[in-house]
Amino acid sequence: MARPAGADRWFEIKSQVHLKLLNTLTPEQLRTLSKDGVRAQIAQLVERLVADEGIPMTLAERDRVAEEIQDEVFGLGPLEPLLKDNTISDIMVNGFDNVYVERHGRLVETNVRFKDQAHLRMIIDRIVSNVGRRIDDSSPIVDARLDDGSRVCAVIPPLSLIGPVMSIRRYGKKLLTTEELLKNQTFSHGMLDFLSGCVEARLNIVISGGSGSGKTTILNTMSRFIPETERVVTIEDTAELQMQQPHVVRLETRPANIEGSGAVTARDLVINTLRMRPDRIIVGESRGPEALDMLQAMNTGHDGSMTTLHANTTRDAFSRLETMVMMASQNVPDRVIRQQLASAIHLVVQCGRMSDGTRKITGIAEVTGVHNDQVEMQDLFEFDRGGISPRGKVVGKFRGMGNQPQCLEKLRGYGIHLSKAIFNEIVELADK
Repeated sequence: MARPAGADRWFEIKSQVHLKLLNTLTPEQLRTLSKDGVRAQIAQLVERLVADEGIPMTLAERDRVAEEIQDEVFGLGPLEPLLKDNTISDIMVNGFDNVYVERHGRLVETNVRFKDQAHLRMIIDRIVSNVGRRIDDSSPIVDARLDDGSRVCAVIPPLSLIGPVMSIRRYGKKLLTTEELLKNQTFSHGMLDFLSGCVEARLNIVISGGSGSGKTTILNTMSRFIPETERVVTIEDTAELQMQQPHVVRLETRPANIEGSGAVTARDLVINTLRMRPDRIIVGESRGPEALDMLQAMNTGHDGSMTTLHANTTRDAFSRLETMVMMASQNVPDRVIRQQLASAIHLVVQCGRMSDGTRKITGIAEVTGVHNDQVEMQDLFEFDRGGISPRGKVVGKFRGMGNQPQCLEKLRGYGIHLSKAIFNEIVELADK
């Protein structure tokens, strides 16, 4: 994409002021100087540059230059305004001159640009160095976390053919309430009542779906119903869960260091967690051999555990889990794996992102057992998509499938009595 001439002029002005600032201040001064002090220095340099070079600039443009150079010195340069926008959930940098964001579930191209590939690479280096990582030809992919908890994935050449690229997944500081999710038509009242009862009754639950389908949001929502008297241990690759209980131990994996040693995997943490007296174990995402240890924990007294994984349907989730368990131990027969899965997991919740950007629970299925060496499941709820309204919104209905869950008896044992009518009800979505 060609950059307009005005953008070149703007980058040239910023580069001149930035260079003069770096020549004026030593690295030690930059580290110790306050933001206000740097801003005053930048303002003086801008005034001097405008006077010496005769550059026509309005007062607003001078303030903008000062603000953006401050972002270059202390922050992530052109990305800083996007990081300050709470409506943005994803930032995707597809090369230095092509930046997209996801806002309200929709991808939108922005006018944010870096000066060149070297400018973008400098920002990536700043991110990874702040967390003690490196990115170079020998390690061209890196995952890191910003100070606000946002997850960053960066890839550089030779793996990326368009220069350095980066994606930032942001997590809202405000946790959505169940009332807000109901208003957003993420699920129906009947589905919420059933899921909350299953969490209180300590059923083991898997939440599946594609990238950006709302799995973490649903897991955070369901975790609200864990009693505050229980000890919860969470295991994540990148900390993003927002538990509401007072007794929570949060663990995070660690990648290998520069020498290639010191890695702590999710499986290491799951094994260690069993020695920490947890009431419930929550794995942010199962994606490898740790699924076997999670499965064994669910089968050995840690009821009420939850995890997420990537899968297209509730039944695909079991195939994925089976594959992950086989990664850990290829000596376990398929029949035994399926029996353990059916014994450990009670419920699968499927999430989906609609074409209008909204997220919904598209299915809830109960595991009923194993028959002829195949895991059997019965659908309890589904989202029946009806089409697109004239306003561009996805319309449809949440439908109870008419099947009575086998777990109702266990729920009653915990004092949770649900009306059987919710498994037959049909809730039409309003075109909001």
